Amino acid sequence: MTSELVIRHLGQQAYEPVWHAMQAFTDERTETTPDELWCLEHPPVFTQGQAGKAEHILAAGDIPVVQVDRGGQVTYHGPGQLVIYPLLDLNRNGLGVRTLVDLIEQAIVDVLASYQVTAAPRRDAPGVYVKEAKIASLGLRVRRGRSFHGLALNINMDLAPFQRINPCGYAGMAMCQLADFVPTVDMDDVAQALALRLAERLPHTSLRHCQGFD
Repeated sequence: MTSELVIRHLGQQAYEPVWHAMQAFTDERTETTPDELWCLEHPPVFTQGQAGKAEHILAAGDIPVVQVDRGGQVTYHGPGQLVIYPLLDLNRNGLGVRTLVDLIEQAIVDVLASYQVTAAPRRDAPGVYVKEAKIASLGLRVRRGRSFHGLALNINMDLAPFQRINPCGYAGMAMCQLADFVPTVDMDDVAQALALRLAERLPHTSLRHCQGFD
């Protein structure tokens, strides 16, 4: 049984090919396939989860809407937002879904704290918040004990498209980003820090960093 964890730095990638790559990775992996964290950004896209209701998309306009197989409602992805997809064998790692959600949220809280930003999760609305404003969203899918989809942390992006939806199904939810609190912030630095915080909380004996797909 392998205990390697692979961290892939993928840059900006179109949403749908990455989604289908996650599905294929999850379906084809075996008991010895290393777990992976995919770190990337997406061009502008709204994604609607399995529980999504059409009325939460107020005015998509020129931004495409993709119906996907994760949990939750509608959210927005765009340049300047860090997305990390944890592709994990939960059974092998002894993780339940609730534990995984807590692990992800706490890793985000810790990274934000390193920038002197105080944030916290909320039990009634998954994600991470700075006071009442949402800074990070979560949406997972678990298939045969293996996770895909993941988290989106707003770093330095155009937040206006969030006004075209009810984020995660909450009308009028305020959104924020790290750049609101930190004058200069580097996406790569945050991606590295958050990936390592996640890795610290996962059982493995070695880390391997990759640029792009093999």
